[in-house]
Amino acid sequence: MDEKRRSSGGGRDFKGAQGRRRETPVNDGPDESLIEGRNAVTEALRAGRTLNKVFVASGDTDAGLRRLAAQARDAGAVVVETDRRKLDQMSATGAHQGIIARAAVKEYSTVEEILAYAREKGEPPLVVICDEVSDDHNLGAVIRTAECVGAHGVIIPKRRSASLNAVVAKTSAGAVEYMRVARVANLASAIRELKDAGVWIYGTAADGVSGLWETDLTGPVALVIGSEGEGMRRIVSESCDFGISIPMRGKISSLNASASAAIVLYEAMRQRSLK
Repeated sequence: MDEKRRSSGGGRDFKGAQGRRRETPVNDGPDESLIEGRNAVTEALRAGRTLNKVFVASGDTDAGLRRLAAQARDAGAVVVETDRRKLDQMSATGAHQGIIARAAVKEYSTVEEILAYAREKGEPPLVVICDEVSDDHNLGAVIRTAECVGAHGVIIPKRRSASLNAVVAKTSAGAVEYMRVARVANLASAIRELKDAGVWIYGTAADGVSGLWETDLTGPVALVIGSEGEGMRRIVSESCDFGISIPMRGKISSLNASASAAIVLYEAMRQRSLK
């Protein structure tokens, strides 16, 4: 990266979200991707189906259920112990046998597959990183905008984040079918992988030292969008190379996560179209 670009970003000296964070509940409402019962979940795992989350009855459980939960965890699913009454409420069949899985509506990609897609198109990578964006509608809107501007992929964390469920798919207006979405266990590790590939990490924050209009987004870029209300976690903000802020003139000092993503992504597209 040349000196002009380095100076426009303002360096890494910017303040990220601080203090203790309150976990934002992820929407666990019903959708058509539920898989109920021990045999059904076993076969889904055997077939290599991607499971976002597995709900297992809490309390005294038998060895078979514990073994199935361990298999789901080994396959990359988030396993949550859940009161049986909640499982009863979630169940559409009434025969969940102590386990309900929520399957992804689409297979996840890897970070490398996102980078490979950018290389295939002969374009500098444009990636969106959602740091614990927990609202399904927000994630769906981010994916929709990312697809519209020609971004190469979206990265989400495994925990405390919305996932590729039916609500996200519907909100994205079908964009999930075209957008590569990687789901990673550790965002900081994913960021290191991007940096090793020559991608510069830009964190969006109200106190970012560089204004959006003055920031060069034409090179290999990953844009970090913080969670609703909390912004980026400290460990993620400290991993960013640059902090950028969106200009504000009104009395409200922050934007919805998906709105912020849309503004920054369209500015990136505008700059790249002029290059």
